[in-house]
Amino acid sequence: MATKKQIILPLAILAVGIGGYAAFAAMKKPPQEKPVVDNTPVVAIEIVDKNPMIFNVNSYGIVNAKYETELVSQIKGEITYLSDTFVKGGFVKKGQILAKIDPSDYEAALIDAEAALASAKAALVQEKAYGKVAEEEWKRIENGVPTDLSLRKPQLAQEKAKLDSSEAGVKRAKRDLERTVIRAPYDALIDGRNIGLGSYVTAGTKIGHLLSTEKAEIRLPLADKDIRYLNKNGIDANVTITANYAGEPYDWHGKVVRSEGVVDEKSRMTYLVAEITDPYGLKTDINQLRYGSYVTASIQGKATQDVTTLARHLIVGGKVAILDDDNKLKYQAVDVVREQGTRVVIGSGLDDGMRVITSALDYPIEGMKLALPGQKHQPVDSIDNIAETQLAVKE
Repeated sequence: MATKKQIILPLAILAVGIGGYAAFAAMKKPPQEKPVVDNTPVVAIEIVDKNPMIFNVNSYGIVNAKYETELVSQIKGEITYLSDTFVKGGFVKKGQILAKIDPSDYEAALIDAEAALASAKAALVQEKAYGKVAEEEWKRIENGVPTDLSLRKPQLAQEKAKLDSSEAGVKRAKRDLERTVIRAPYDALIDGRNIGLGSYVTAGTKIGHLLSTEKAEIRLPLADKDIRYLNKNGIDANVTITANYAGEPYDWHGKVVRSEGVVDEKSRMTYLVAEITDPYGLKTDINQLRYGSYVTASIQGKATQDVTTLARHLIVGGKVAILDDDNKLKYQAVDVVREQGTRVVIGSGLDDGMRVITSALDYPIEGMKLALPGQKHQPVDSIDNIAETQLAVKE
């Protein structure tokens, strides 16, 4: 049987332990209350500013001469003269002499033709005189009916035909003599020369290749969807051509003069043709737009009013996220008029001054509260304020 001491001692130890725990608990400081952080998402915005816009359509192409000519000899003979400018890369004026063929044979041929013409004229005069004599003789014969042969009419017609043939011979001889001098048909750039001094040419021999310098042409491919942005399908539209010259980009201005009118079988593109006047700057003080250059083109299109542009990625399902007057998220339906690279043109749906959200939201919910950079967020000090904030977000 336990003694009284054995029962009281454990109870005393337990009481001391409880008392010590209570003392230490009383000495511990209560946890300090921390303010609740405002977790309202901060967003970046772009203010809508609607303005008039001209739709430009971009394209590209290679610069070519509007006219190019393969010079070919029309007669035969030896080349006796070559112009110093008749070299590849040389510039020549319309009518300028490029080369000469030995004219000796053609000068002699012209003398023969002129002699034959003089003889034919004399024979015609003589035949007319014979005809008058025959007519007078028949007038003396009573009851006589003269024939055309007796009046020498066939002979007269024959002499007239010989005269015509002689005149044609003179024209032919003069033309052949003129062809001994080879001239530039227009202001041109020499693209190549196929003869040398002393060369012998025949009819059909290639002499050189010329490129007109008055105007340049550029074929500009367009997708079918882009034609709707052009007035009159692009005809007479202004074009800005951009290319590098001496390592620097420069612009030239021209016009679209025609459409080729068909869709290319391979590329499925429609081609417009633009013209640039004086591409080599021979008459005006501009930089050279050299043939064979690769260029980009901007074709001026239709004008529209009250549009704005946004980054393409901001349009989702035909809607854009905006920050309304209460700083809440709202999705606004918009009309996309045109896509331009990474941006789109918006027609209706947005008004001046609207705030388009340009930053990403992790969990966007329409109507959620948002904040702008730089706005001050006051800490929430109590559970009641937390509840009020959560309720405002839900609303």
